[in-house]
Parts: sequence; structure tokens; C-alpha cells
Amino acid sequence: MNPIAKKISEKRKNKGLTQEELAKQAKINLRTIQRIENSESQPRGTTLNLICEVLEIDPKELISKENSIRENKFGIKIINGLFLLTLNLILMGIIGFLTLDSNANINSRFGGYLLSFFLPFFIFTQTKKMRGMDRMLKFGFGYIVYFILVMVIYGFPTGFVTGLFPCLLISLSVLYFGNEFIKDREKHYTSNSFHSTQSARDETKVKFNPSDYRG
Repeated sequence: MNPIAKKISEKRKNKGLTQEELAKQAKINLRTIQRIENSESQPRGTTLNLICEVLEIDPKELISKENSIRENKFGIKIINGLFLLTLNLILMGIIGFLTLDSNANINSRFGGYLLSFFLPFFIFTQTKKMRGMDRMLKFGFGYIVYFILVMVIYGFPTGFVTGLFPCLLISLSVLYFGNEFIKDREKHYTSNSFHSTQSARDETKVKFNPSDYRG
């Protein structure tokens, strides 16, 4: 519910009016009131003024509040975008330094393989509710861009031999398939718990079989 719809709905209820009564007093169609309170349409001009007059609300205050909220949301989106861009650049730099750098050796590449799994896995643990594709595009678009750049500049053999491409593939796979991995583990755990419980019940039945105490 947008700010204007929320304010109108709250004010109407505080004044003890139904949607039908508000529509009648404001001389507006009932469906219009319903659409406004359901955030399906935005009241403007005469419609907004008529509603505000009945509810005793300043229309300028409503509009300024909505604009302020929109500006805040826009600012948050910019901050989130800059954060994701910085994070992707850092992840690209770490994997590239450990694998593609001229001073890279077998130890640094092994570290690259480890980080290419654990860093995305940590991101996954913090974003479990996010869809795999959304997570990969948000936190792995830097890997995708890096892959394309290396392919164009150095070619596939260099990217593969240095271990960069395998590391990028591991990272993207963890970001995308993390949910499936957790689901499989949960199914396995649930299945084992069920079998353990069933076995315990069977053992209890054997130990306390009533037929052993007859006669």
C-alpha cells in the first residue's frame, strides 16, 4: 500500500466511515475509492481534493510525503547499486590476483579455488530467500563480465590453464545452485530422522511386546 492510499484508509477508519460513505460524501464512485485504497490507482487533482476535504487532510502534505518517500527509495537503490558494484569488483580482483596474476603459483591458485567456493557460499547463507538466478546476477555479474573480458583479451586456454575460469564457474554454480544444495541436505536429514524414529519405535514395540507377558 502506497503512502497516500495508507493515509486515506487510516483517516477514513479513524473517522468511522465505510468506503461507501466516503464515496457518497466525496461524490466519487465507490470503485474509485476501492482502487485508491488498494494502490491500484493514484488520486490526482479534483479526486484527491474531494477525498481530502471529507477526511480533513491537507493534499499538499500527502503529496510532499509521497515525494519524500520516493526520493529515499531512489537513494537506497543507488547505495545498493554502488555496494553491489564494489563487492563484485572486489571478488573479481581477489580471484584474478590468485589465479591470473603473473606472480600466481600453485599455492595461490589452490587458495583461489577455496575462496571461489567459500565466498559465494557465505553470500548464499545471507541470501537464502533469494532465487538462484537473482543471486547469481546480483553477486556474480562481475564474474560473468570478467569471464568475457579474459576470453576476449587472453583467450580460453589462458583462462582455463591459470585456473581462473574453473574458479569463476565454481563461484557462479554456488550462487545459482545453493538453494538446491540445501534442499537436498534437508531432504536427506528429514529422511534419516524419519528412519531413526521408525527404528526406535520398532525397537520399543519389540522390548515391550504384550505377548511376552501373557500366561
